[in-house]
Amino acid sequence: MGTIIVLLILAGAVGLVLRKMIKDKKAGKSIHCGGDCGHCKNPCR
Repeated sequence: MGTIIVLLILAGAVGLVLRKMIKDKKAGKSIHCGGDCGHCKNPCR
């Protein structure tokens, strides 16, 4: 029973992280530059 509870908590955490990543991607916030150096906060090297 404990394993199922831990699995559900872990799956919920992963789901929240994925939702945040998708939301950020749609808003134009991304970890990656995206190939357009004009929109990067850090200049391309």
